[in-house]
Amino acid sequence: MSEDMTPSETTHINDTEITPEIVAEHGLKPDEYEKVVAHMGRTPNMTELGVFSVMWSEHCSYKSSRKWLKKLPVSGPQVIQGPGENAGVIDIGDGDAAVFKMESHNHPSFIEPYQGAATGVGGIMRDVFTMGARPVANMNALRFGDPSHPKTRHLVAGVVHGIGGYGNCMGVPTVGGEVNFDSCYNGNILVNAMCVGLARTDKIFYAAATGIGAPVVYVGSKTGRDGIHGATMASAEFDDASEEKRPTVQVGDPFTEKLLLEACQELMASDAIIAIQDMGAAGLTSSSVEMADKGGVGIELNLDKVPCRETHMTGYEMLLSESQERMLMVLKPGREPEAEAIFLRWGLDFAVVGTLTDTGRMVVHHEGRMIADMPLGPLADGAPEYDRPFTPTPPALPAPQIDTAHADETDISEALKTLMGCSEIASRRWIYEQYDSMVMGDTLAGPGGDAALVRVHGTKKALAISTDVNPRYCLAQPIEGGKQAVAEAYRNISATGATPLAITNCLNFGNPERPEIMGQFVECLEGMGAACEALDFPVVSGNVSLYNETNGQGINPTPAIGGVGLIKDFEKAVGNAFTQADQYIFVLGATKGHLGCSLFQRFVMQDDTIYAPPSVDLDLERKHGEFVRDMIDNGLVSAVHDVSDGGLLVALAEMCLSNHIGCHIEDDNTMGFWFGEDQSRYVLVGADADKIIAQANASGLAVTYLGKTGGAELTIAQRIHISVEELHDIHENWLPDYMKTV
Repeated sequence: MSEDMTPSETTHINDTEITPEIVAEHGLKPDEYEKVVAHMGRTPNMTELGVFSVMWSEHCSYKSSRKWLKKLPVSGPQVIQGPGENAGVIDIGDGDAAVFKMESHNHPSFIEPYQGAATGVGGIMRDVFTMGARPVANMNALRFGDPSHPKTRHLVAGVVHGIGGYGNCMGVPTVGGEVNFDSCYNGNILVNAMCVGLARTDKIFYAAATGIGAPVVYVGSKTGRDGIHGATMASAEFDDASEEKRPTVQVGDPFTEKLLLEACQELMASDAIIAIQDMGAAGLTSSSVEMADKGGVGIELNLDKVPCRETHMTGYEMLLSESQERMLMVLKPGREPEAEAIFLRWGLDFAVVGTLTDTGRMVVHHEGRMIADMPLGPLADGAPEYDRPFTPTPPALPAPQIDTAHADETDISEALKTLMGCSEIASRRWIYEQYDSMVMGDTLAGPGGDAALVRVHGTKKALAISTDVNPRYCLAQPIEGGKQAVAEAYRNISATGATPLAITNCLNFGNPERPEIMGQFVECLEGMGAACEALDFPVVSGNVSLYNETNGQGINPTPAIGGVGLIKDFEKAVGNAFTQADQYIFVLGATKGHLGCSLFQRFVMQDDTIYAPPSVDLDLERKHGEFVRDMIDNGLVSAVHDVSDGGLLVALAEMCLSNHIGCHIEDDNTMGFWFGEDQSRYVLVGADADKIIAQANASGLAVTYLGKTGGAELTIAQRIHISVEELHDIHENWLPDYMKTV
């Protein structure tokens, strides 16, 4: 709607004739609109059409994915709250709970990288503190286009600036994440934000609104025109005109959100709140619909009471605005003055904007008129659940076979240097040094390790947090890729000594109306579900982001996994860096030299052929994880690193870099041995080789002795000598050099 509309003009918006063109502009297909009319029993007006369009968008309704999401394991003795709330909740003992979720802000971040990324961070933190938790850690999973693409530097700079700008101002540490570059993201980057918070198990807050006549309260920032139809925009493909969608990107204010966090925490210390919901995608509409529907009640809103920062806003605009830093609450009757005093003291808006009713309907008034009267059930759960046709992904080609028997010194050295300085493995220090990873004082291990470690304040406990997925595996063989994403998170958490407890996910795919894309989705979830089941690693929250493509070019399937685990005594935790000389180095697990889908294939062989990825043995993953955690708990290892991208030699090189301690590998081997990406492997380092071998033998597991730590070089069989300092420079310099031209 135009910003210069007069009050008299705004009252006539519902008199607009609903044409097929207007329906299409709202992202509804003709048959979907017919269902809306059937649910309403009449033709909807413009405001009602807008409300249905956002609630039935892919972003809000999960209409293409609900069928398959139901198949994921979501329960376990540690699970307090699974999917369906603002965030998932798990029990971490002693009356403490971890609250966490991951969400996407892909389309907004491509259009407006700073605000898109910033508001993604703000939104995921609100999801967590809405549940009663105080955020203690942020993570992110970022995917950008080819480094040579003309927009990539600009997007990297804007997204990183936005993440740091919001998280740093909120005083919540950003403790880790992952960043990848691939041409498939040239027209559609991915910005997935994860937040973890801590709460007491007896002070978890939920969204279900109850109590007929209870007041519905708006708190936080004022409502503006930013973000209108953001949910609809996030549910559609991009094209060459995507830049024109800039007005649908929200604008964030982290300082206001900090005030909102503290005000909510203060009110939550009382018993005044019945229900609370973040105003995220679809803003006031989704929050009011979801709260009322979950509680089995109706809701009546008076938009004249909504605090607005712009003049002459229509009811349509107020309902669909995605302005940030806002919450909707249902309070116990009579507690409004107490709550208002808290929010006004924190400099925030507070307004009673409605009441709960027994009608099962959403009724909205504005400027003396009833502008909407809709049944809540169809709004919340009536979107069609599609069983979209899908085509299984064809079998990938067998892994490449190369002659590695006579690899010489130059081959191995140059291959390692190439990989350590490539866009996928090079240090992300340029990025994470723009984030405050130590604020709050509880970060034990920040960016750069296998998993971040954050202490549960005032205790010996710590949370281990990791984000993982390998999109090239998912493209080649989605079932194995889905398994590997979960298994990688499991390994990264286990490598610190923590027990993996649960995951959140952010499922990024292309257009589900294309059978091959829907096939990727179905098969990735099949693999993820199998891994979660086998590893007792249930899904407690998540997000689905579809239509990630531009002009028909989709992204690689990218089901990002955010894993959370617990170590009961953080003093027993280990990192992935060599800590001293003369320690023994082993690799746990079989190394067969699988080069299909490997970074060696991509960057050294310069071959982008889609070969089969390495397979994942979930039974072995579990056995190896349990063994590693037991070794750490018993103090038998001083460093652990999982073997993943780039293979074993890259893992060893990374272990050398943090403390500039080299290693001497005794036996020579093939390129496949050094750079194959076989799964279920860890590098173990310890002072007592006999005990490590004995423990592995007793568990029936394979360990291979590699050599010892020490010196200033990574040497192999006394014939290959690679300077740790040179590796460090190669590893550290790529990203800063790349970003110099921004």
